Amino acid sequence: MGTIGMLKSAGVGAGDEVIVSAYGNVELAEAVLAVRALPVFADIDGETYCLDAGAAEAAVTSRTAAIVGVKRFGSPAGMGRLEELGRRRGLLVVEHREEADADPSAVARRRVHAAYLDGRLTGVRTPVVCEGHGYQQYVVRVPGNGRPDRDAFAHAVRRRGVNCHVPVKTPVHRLPDFQREVCLPETERAADETLALPIGGELSRRDLQRVVAACNALGGLLQPAF
Repeated sequence: MGTIGMLKSAGVGAGDEVIVSAYGNVELAEAVLAVRALPVFADIDGETYCLDAGAAEAAVTSRTAAIVGVKRFGSPAGMGRLEELGRRRGLLVVEHREEADADPSAVARRRVHAAYLDGRLTGVRTPVVCEGHGYQQYVVRVPGNGRPDRDAFAHAVRRRGVNCHVPVKTPVHRLPDFQREVCLPETERAADETLALPIGGELSRRDLQRVVAACNALGGLLQPAF
């Protein structure tokens, strides 16, 4: 059952509020609107990119009916804390699946690739390692220094033959249909700094070496701008 179906079956509807992340997945906010409820944006954990339980609890009001969590980029972190919050506050907690579960052998291969990159990348901040991570995407940080370092970095990496992409270009609360005056510092920072590097099972060791060489050669972009 999809997110809309789960919300409907639980009786969530007009007048209710549903807490969601603004970091990607505009379809979550659209699903909340589809059942005539109001999406309320809460901040993410800056390490896992999942909805932060503390921020979600701070967003709870007397009208809150549900919380929707996502295992972001394959990270399972966060759902347990959201479920505990739901039990304590009497709220429905729904898990939105970002994508279908991959074949175990493909996940194992991605984990091997992630471990290789973790141990060799110095030009970016690598993901925080957590148990059970499926690495649907390998998302690193390219911190800004008063200039668009992430975007310049991505452009330079692509010129070196490495396919990369920005996983979330615009948080949902910045989109015209959902624009809100809300303080989401970790969401804003992640949208400005994150970059997804290739990690698929089809990559060879030589491909991974190219990723490492390209990123590490550009590490100077991480230094403070004077």
